[in-house]
Amino acid sequence: MEVPCVRVERERGEETRQRLADENLLAAEFEIEVAEGSLYLPVTDADRVPEDLTVVSRAVGERDTPDTPTDLLGYEPTYERLGDIAILDEDDPERAREIADAVMASDIPVKTVVNRASKVKGELRVRDWEVLAGDGTETVHREYGCEFLLDVSEVYFSPRLATERHRVAEQVGEGPRPSKDASGDTPRATDERAFDMFAGVGPFVVPFAKRGAEVVGVDLNEKAVEYLRENARRNDVEDRVTAIHGDVREVAPEYSDWADRVVMNLPHSADEFLDSAVELAGDDCVIHYYDIQHEDDPFGPGEAAIREAAEPEYEVEVETRHVVRSYAPHELNVCLDVRLSR
Repeated sequence: MEVPCVRVERERGEETRQRLADENLLAAEFEIEVAEGSLYLPVTDADRVPEDLTVVSRAVGERDTPDTPTDLLGYEPTYERLGDIAILDEDDPERAREIADAVMASDIPVKTVVNRASKVKGELRVRDWEVLAGDGTETVHREYGCEFLLDVSEVYFSPRLATERHRVAEQVGEGPRPSKDASGDTPRATDERAFDMFAGVGPFVVPFAKRGAEVVGVDLNEKAVEYLRENARRNDVEDRVTAIHGDVREVAPEYSDWADRVVMNLPHSADEFLDSAVELAGDDCVIHYYDIQHEDDPFGPGEAAIREAAEPEYEVEVETRHVVRSYAPHELNVCLDVRLSR
């Protein structure tokens, strides 16, 4: 069967195979073939192959079903992928080791397996990890056309929130930001200004900037801010991103009345920062407020806190009440998209 393949010299074969695997481009159902000093690596989507690689059409054999951890274990383990790291949450050390060995022996493109060794802790929101297989906790995670370099031992990052981040990012640039020209009278369209109060390595900041926004990201974790700057560079948006290491309550006065959009993804304590969010807000601003509340009233406490902080200076309109995910028994992680109009 003829399929698109990347043709590469044998000496560069493993390097290229790993590169394609990192991009989820390897077609695992087909054999990798060697002929006349070249390696032929079947790919899933020829259009996504980097331009510096050569794509040809070639007849290759079909593989047996790829080995998965489930095939090797006889049961389906629970784990999640973050770049080329597999993340477990197992209390039983023997079971964790068994799963790690199966993941590494499978066809999944993973270089490291880690197990959660603590809950998220401290104001920097990091956790302890046990490395079960492989070496190193730095990886590159890709979602919705963006890539993020990060170290799970140094920063907080949840791949489970990719869909939620994309939901919010799609709202950026939906309408022009009204401002005035030099005469002070005529409205004109400009790129919007967005502020992420707890930015981490940039999973909101980078996609916002890729959609044309000017974005400021602040975080207490100095290492996260370093990664944020690097990720802005990696995604070619460094000219639209300002990354600041510090307490957002101290930074907010410098950006008073500046933002068209504010992200508050600190669900356990975002209410403590609402005064700063209101200070950041311009005449017309959308706040994405994340909260964790009991399922009986998941949105009421957050909405009440926002109104208390913003009224009467602003009219408050809740545009979206959105359940992000279940957080714990009877507790929900939710988001309120709230428009403040002065």
